[in-house]
Amino acid sequence: MSASIAFVFSVLLLQLLSASLTSAADGSWQLLQKSIGISAMHMQLLRNDRVIMFDRTDFGPSNLSLPGGKCRNDPTDTALQVDCTAHSVEYDIFANKFRALTVQTDTWCSSGSIMPDGNLVQTGGFNDGDRRVRVFSPCRTCDWNEIPNGLTARRWYASNHLLPDGRQIIIGGRGQFSYEFIPKNLVANKINLPFLSETNDKGIENNLYPFVFLNVDGNLFIFANNRAILFDYINNQVVRTYPTIPGGDPRSYPSTGSAVLLPLKNLKAAAIQAEVLVCGGAPKGAYVSSLKGVFMKALDTCARITITDPNPQWVMETMPMARVMGDMILLPDGNVLLINGAGSGSAGWEQGREPVLTPVLYRPDNSIGSRFETQNPTTIPRMYHSTAALVRDGRVLVSGSNPHAFYNFTGVLFPTELSLEAFSPGYMDAKFDSLRPTIIAPKSMSGIRYRKKYTIQVVITGDKVDENSVSVTMFAPAFNTHSFSMNQRLLVLGNDKVTALGNSTYNVEATTPRSGNLAPSGFYLLFVVHQGIPSQGIWVRLW
Repeated sequence: MSASIAFVFSVLLLQLLSASLTSAADGSWQLLQKSIGISAMHMQLLRNDRVIMFDRTDFGPSNLSLPGGKCRNDPTDTALQVDCTAHSVEYDIFANKFRALTVQTDTWCSSGSIMPDGNLVQTGGFNDGDRRVRVFSPCRTCDWNEIPNGLTARRWYASNHLLPDGRQIIIGGRGQFSYEFIPKNLVANKINLPFLSETNDKGIENNLYPFVFLNVDGNLFIFANNRAILFDYINNQVVRTYPTIPGGDPRSYPSTGSAVLLPLKNLKAAAIQAEVLVCGGAPKGAYVSSLKGVFMKALDTCARITITDPNPQWVMETMPMARVMGDMILLPDGNVLLINGAGSGSAGWEQGREPVLTPVLYRPDNSIGSRFETQNPTTIPRMYHSTAALVRDGRVLVSGSNPHAFYNFTGVLFPTELSLEAFSPGYMDAKFDSLRPTIIAPKSMSGIRYRKKYTIQVVITGDKVDENSVSVTMFAPAFNTHSFSMNQRLLVLGNDKVTALGNSTYNVEATTPRSGNLAPSGFYLLFVVHQGIPSQGIWVRLW
């Protein structure tokens, strides 16, 4: 064993021991599949409880054959022109099974979002895939469909977001200081965005995969490098420029941090508050330093800002541990899970060290100093090109990790990872079963309208039901890659009234969001939360 590999093992052992000694640790891990055949660089939950995962075609062969002797013939592929292996899979959550899918062009470092009809529309990539639009429809036998020249510009490392009008906006990418729309504009579809060139660090970038969120006023909050703007994409105008994060360290790829729009609440208020939380990343110089074999400690800070305030300012907080290439996942109870990543280095081939095995829970409603809680650790490092996604039963799927230019399983610090795990947050513990609501009506796929009151019928078996602590939440499933969950959104509808019907059954009345600025039309997971314990979700379609 080399000295470097021995050092990594000692770091992992220390993390496991320290986590096991933390009495507050919560949550549990389950290995679902030792191998799904591919390393999941991208991940998206669909409305039929399948999860689409894919990597890139130019890794060379994967460990999963295409069915029926099928092969992909691509003379432009940089690794393998005739490839009989899969680079995408569909995972059936409740059957715990997966099947191979076929992508025709290179999806490396691409982006995407679910459209209002529930289809995954996925864009860009590398080489022959950089202007492709790919569509995946949820069905048991469906496969990828590709649209050549579906994009106006080449998009690699871009970010996507669903808009209130049903279109998808694609922002940025390597060498692309612009944005465009799917479906395409009838007029010019490539529109310059100077903010992206202004945030580009020459030779390093630090502004790829920008963090993009739809604000409650219909404008877009766009964060790149260490600062942000509020952008009116309809009129191509910057509405507001936000302050630089204190310290000025970069948070965007390759100094990869993560970010979420915190849960939206008080949705009936005339003025709804919106907050963004940005966590982790790599300090200035870390990317260049890691190329020379010196791995600087990752950032251990989060920055939080109320983007709707007239005079917004970043408020800094310190995480229990430093983290670069981590993921931030909104949970149905309104908390945020920080998971995956490394303690030093940056994103890039072989450029991360000290895997962070321990997830951290962030409670946004607690006071500063009491918001972070360490969770129980995994045993599998999830480094560069890892993914995570919330699913309907409240678990978080975790997969991927491949910091190599090809699949590499031996003689390296962090072998290519093909496994699929699930992290179950503490709210899934059986000790909370008496508090946990079970939704019995409506059934999944019920259509709901804006600004309407609906009744959700639940069973709660416990003797004491606190009607004031019953809340309805809605979650928009995200497209996850490179530490950012695009289109991720949680709305807290609360409750208008809770009525006890007897036999542990209750009617919970709640009012849906008033417009597409709060929640674009499409498929959401709806949960009922009681004393911090969420039900299993049901799928609803908001029109």
